[in-house]
Amino acid sequence: MKPLVIIKTGTTHASIRASHRDFEHWFLNQLPSPREVKVINVAAGESPGNPWDWSGIIVTGSPAMVTDLEEWSESTAKWLVHAVAQQIPVLGVCYGHQLLAHALGGVVGNRTQGRESGTREVRLNDQGTDDLLLGSLPRQFPAHLTHQQSVLQLPESAIRLASSDQESNQAFRVGPRAWGVQFHPEFTADIMREYLAIQKNSLRQQGQEAEQLIAEVTDAPEATSLISTFARLAARQD
Repeated sequence: MKPLVIIKTGTTHASIRASHRDFEHWFLNQLPSPREVKVINVAAGESPGNPWDWSGIIVTGSPAMVTDLEEWSESTAKWLVHAVAQQIPVLGVCYGHQLLAHALGGVVGNRTQGRESGTREVRLNDQGTDDLLLGSLPRQFPAHLTHQQSVLQLPESAIRLASSDQESNQAFRVGPRAWGVQFHPEFTADIMREYLAIQKNSLRQQGQEAEQLIAEVTDAPEATSLISTFARLAARQD
């Protein structure tokens, strides 16, 4: 069986690392075992090899911005185009979601409404309920979010799968096995609360109250289940 790969596109705040470790560990905590998983830190210059080396590809979130067009990010975008063409299962999360859309011709940019953070309700559309990956979820479910940029325009070949009150492109699919989700299935409620505490001042400047958002944080088990569902789907492709 080929290993699953986590493409690491950055690192979280030092205070969150101290209590919860880093992005890759949050995904690893949700993956079914036994399962061989490799972590490739592309933001640190590590090469992801050939997409065919992997049974499935998970692309993490990042403090970086896709629109900065950093060399490592643009190289990873080109690599993802090959992965999609080879029909390797891909799950892009937050930055990974935006990078996948950017790689395939979509438009990524700043949200006019400012940052979206906290636990929000995500709704599947009809295509989402019939989807191989997201169809395992209820029609409406809570999910954790924190992002300043969004996919403003999906790639022409993409199918929108889910939306929310503040975000029309919460999830999409390109081809049979490549997905992007703006929300964070890897977050726990505690991690979400810590992000909101760190963002307190910037949220207030945008007219949002972190204390209220923290009080509204809930568990999001349905969203979290996507990670193990994706891993099982990828394993069936070996």
